[in-house]
Amino acid sequence: MKRELFYELKKKSFQIRKMVLEMCIKAGTGHVTSSLSCIEILVTLYHGKILKFNPKNPDWDGRDRFILSKGQASPALYVILGDLGYFDKKDLDKFAQIDGKFGVHLQNSVPGVELTVGSLGQGFGVGAGVALAAKMNKKPNLVFALLGDGECYEGSIWETAMFAAHNNLNNLVAIIDRNYLCVTDFTENLVKLEPMEDKWSSFGWEVKRIDGHSVEKVYETLDFARIRKSDKPLVIIADTVKGRGIKCITNSPLWHGMAPKGKDIEICRNELERSYENE
Repeated sequence: MKRELFYELKKKSFQIRKMVLEMCIKAGTGHVTSSLSCIEILVTLYHGKILKFNPKNPDWDGRDRFILSKGQASPALYVILGDLGYFDKKDLDKFAQIDGKFGVHLQNSVPGVELTVGSLGQGFGVGAGVALAAKMNKKPNLVFALLGDGECYEGSIWETAMFAAHNNLNNLVAIIDRNYLCVTDFTENLVKLEPMEDKWSSFGWEVKRIDGHSVEKVYETLDFARIRKSDKPLVIIADTVKGRGIKCITNSPLWHGMAPKGKDIEICRNELERSYENE
């Protein structure tokens, strides 16, 4: 059963990558590389049925809350929500268009999106507040927040980390998309973030570190988040590659926030196809 699930998650990850690429090509904009690094994480959360959600009733009170704190990766979440039936997938044609509701940074005008985000560090703090409210109201909902590693330069991230540990928010799961890149350079060239495990552990969090592109490891760790017995919040540091699946844009700071244009379009399409064939 698990083998079949993992096969489907890998296949779905490729499909979502392809849809993200085409949507951004059509719009002429979008954070393609930032989206591609977190595809397996999002696909496993949603298509792996880790999250509790209902596309027919996005505001269902029993849902888990997913907050994409790295809101520049909006294309990935928009495509997944459309694929799950939160809205007509044809609506994605209006991504980054004046008459559309799909902003380049995440917008909660889109069904299934909990929070409009763009300012780094904003989403994580809100997620901690939602987790605290759930505990105060004795509700079993979990809160998952996906952070960028460059986002971890923000002081609000560490304020939230202290707050969550102090309040024993064991219903809060932070996932760090550790792709080692910011807008202009690699994180370890700018200001070193490592050792990440030690930092989060010292702030009172339970820490797991995984390969963020292995659906097996991602599923195993997220599934553990649902059944674990601890009074600590959990952080999953997911090592990823920015631009995963398209070699010519992988680990290239200058591709941040850009969509392929001109001759690069076919190159990116072909490289994405080859990456799936070679897996």
